[in-house]
Amino acid sequence: MDRVPEDEAAETVRQLRALATPEGASALARAGFLLDAGTDPVAALTRLRTEVGTDLAGPAWGIARQRQKARSTFGADAERLLFTADTLEQAGRPQLAARRAARLLAGGADSVADLGCAAGTDTIALARAGARVLAVDLDPVARELTALNAAALGVDDDVWVVAGDAVELVEAARGGEVAGCGAAVLDPARRAGGRRQLDPDRWSPPWSTVAMLLAKMPTSVVKVAPGLDHDRVPAGIEAEWVSVGGSIVEALLWGPAVSTAWRRAALVRDGVVHELTADADPGPAPAGPVRGWLHEPDPAVIRSGLVSLVAADLGATLVDPTIAYLTSVGPAGSPWVSSYRVDEVLPFNLKKLKALLRERGVGRVVVKKRGSAIEPETLARRLRTDAAGTATVVVTRVAGAPTALVCDVSG
Repeated sequence: MDRVPEDEAAETVRQLRALATPEGASALARAGFLLDAGTDPVAALTRLRTEVGTDLAGPAWGIARQRQKARSTFGADAERLLFTADTLEQAGRPQLAARRAARLLAGGADSVADLGCAAGTDTIALARAGARVLAVDLDPVARELTALNAAALGVDDDVWVVAGDAVELVEAARGGEVAGCGAAVLDPARRAGGRRQLDPDRWSPPWSTVAMLLAKMPTSVVKVAPGLDHDRVPAGIEAEWVSVGGSIVEALLWGPAVSTAWRRAALVRDGVVHELTADADPGPAPAGPVRGWLHEPDPAVIRSGLVSLVAADLGATLVDPTIAYLTSVGPAGSPWVSSYRVDEVLPFNLKKLKALLRERGVGRVVVKKRGSAIEPETLARRLRTDAAGTATVVVTRVAGAPTALVCDVSG
């Protein structure tokens, strides 16, 4: 999370404490009601200033907006939690936080240092899992949010919130402990000035602290960017990618006492977590001609380098050695792929593709691509006609050649 100026942070802390009072709770409830009713923001703030006072109106409206955004992720807890826009963006899904906490504590650790606590969502998950948690952050807003949120959810007896520098604490770690705790969680800030930091050496704390923590703390987990270069992962450290709804939502590095695999892909679907692991690099899947079905692996499988395991399970091959599309004779019931029936295969040529779709009575298409510079939305518009049929058009490379696969034609 970006550090805010000292005066601004002090004012935010003051506002948060005011919202934690009975009067603040009433202001939040009123703001939430007006927001849910679809009241115009200007009119809502005018009414709030009249009803709860100018000091509470603006902060209550701001927090109510963040709570509304948080409901789909945090459920009923969202109505008791306090978030800023930055900390809500950084907060992970409760189901995944609980999963991380359970795995981290499975070896018997009962005290955890949460190094960079933000709004305290990881701290709360760890406390709910039975740990005593030392929540550490240099940012006074993060510390206040964590303390108030832990109290709001009834776990404050097991949470201690302190000011501290993760870099200094990791440097001082000894004997498998940091700040007196036998386990650690680190979530480096990967944005600065509102922009994503792609270079791990520019994270806060930087990559050197991440590597040091993993070396010094056997029972640890670090959240990293999903695009982290595999070459950065230290030996003996398990790297895991987790996807929800077809998108990677987190990537994790597990300390040596927790690691049980070389790479792990996890997928959450309908509340169920599916996992795929390998103890060593399984190598690439073989390539072959396009057959009756095309399979798109989940991004967690692709990013973890485990496509060949899925291919072997499906009896599938890659359409191209450099492209993560699989093909097989029949459909697949695997949670790790989305499957499409292949109806036509042709070299990519816009004029010929339009003619084929017209002949098949297709007027609406969804365009997917991999290994191509085309813009899917632009191509979909150019292929649109008045015909009633639909199809999925996949533009990719097959054996090195630009190719269009027309799939799932209907109508």
